Amino acid sequence: MSARELHCDVCEGVQPFEAPPCADGHGADCPELICTRCGTALLIATFAFPAPRLAATTRPRPPARRAA
Repeated sequence: MSARELHCDVCEGVQPFEAPPCADGHGADCPELICTRCGTALLIATFAFPAPRLAATTRPRPPARRAA
């Protein structure tokens, strides 16, 4: 088990967190951590998501003009 000090929202302060025995084979790099004081679980994202592509902003078209 590895230990890290992180902020726990339940304890409202910095507490040691430990990685539980990992069945997925992550070992010390397991993204699941548990607060040793209250038992709150955290999941640490260990990979990056690609930035979503924003749709091009288009201006509304003016109404079509008709000849009188």
